[in-house]
Amino acid sequence: MNKSRLTLAQLGWRPFFQQQLSLEEYEDYDIGRVVEHHRSQVKLAIEGGAVTIELTHQIEDICVGDWVLFDQELRLHRVLERQSLFARKAPGTKVDTQRIAANIDVAILVSSLNQDFNLSRIERYLVLVREAGVEPLVVLTKADLCDDPQALAEQVQQLDNRVSVVTLNALSNEQVQPLSEYYRAGDTLVLLGSSGVGKSTLANTLIGETVLETAGIREDDSKGRHTTTYRSLQLLPSGGLILDTPGMRELQLGAAEQGVKETFKEIIELAERCRFGDCSHTNEPGCEIQKALKLGELNQRRFQSFEKLMREQAFNSATLAQKRAKDKAFGKMINSIQNDSRSRKRGK
Repeated sequence: MNKSRLTLAQLGWRPFFQQQLSLEEYEDYDIGRVVEHHRSQVKLAIEGGAVTIELTHQIEDICVGDWVLFDQELRLHRVLERQSLFARKAPGTKVDTQRIAANIDVAILVSSLNQDFNLSRIERYLVLVREAGVEPLVVLTKADLCDDPQALAEQVQQLDNRVSVVTLNALSNEQVQPLSEYYRAGDTLVLLGSSGVGKSTLANTLIGETVLETAGIREDDSKGRHTTTYRSLQLLPSGGLILDTPGMRELQLGAAEQGVKETFKEIIELAERCRFGDCSHTNEPGCEIQKALKLGELNQRRFQSFEKLMREQAFNSATLAQKRAKDKAFGKMINSIQNDSRSRKRGK
């Protein structure tokens, strides 16, 4: 983060956050935004500088982009309600939610125009963004290495005609400059995508200097290596902030039903016209989805992607809900034990 003297407005402060403060909090606490999140501490950008604060178990629900209140002893008071939150199911078999970024205004979905180009993966990221209620922008990088970048851009555009799609060479200042049309001073951008698609390269070009490490890709399959190992907000020279994220080879959706419905809006509209309300869209009479598939009005790959994501988010959502219920029950049990212990001590 640039050390220049910044105002809260330049850091993304909005009336939405201001309205959450009581008069006492406004007088007794300072305001900061999380620009780096490490295992045991967070770095906050504040008006006119930056501070580092140690994390405690009392405040674990925190991520990059959050606005927080802290006291003069550099102790966190609380995290303010978020305007938006990007989250996924934690990688692997762990049953938990991993927070990616908070209070984002524009999500740039980065995909490269090489062997790693994958429409289903782009759809998956669109679901994540739609669920967060953030405006998506798809940026297709390495256009200089692609024979027909426009053809692939049109394939992406067909996924959702509401989404802007840009093809560029992330190393070219001239090609990257038009992206400034999609954000304003004080906006916060997040870069999402797999390893090796050029997120860090794009961020460096937007920032105007090399502040993030980059690396090449494997020649045989165009897969990238992780170069960004933690999330950090960086200041853009034209105003606003940008967050580069580590590449996510595994992006499992949690509770994202609304995001799926938003991303696959045309399939939802077809399903609503089916003869039966509980249509499974396989062999029932009057199935509008099967009719559209046979007529070529609906792409088979897209429908399979929709079904897969709906099953995944439903399963993960249920699993996460079960964990929350168990955690809540465990918390109540601990509180009960502690209350009993205090009662016994008072009785002696």
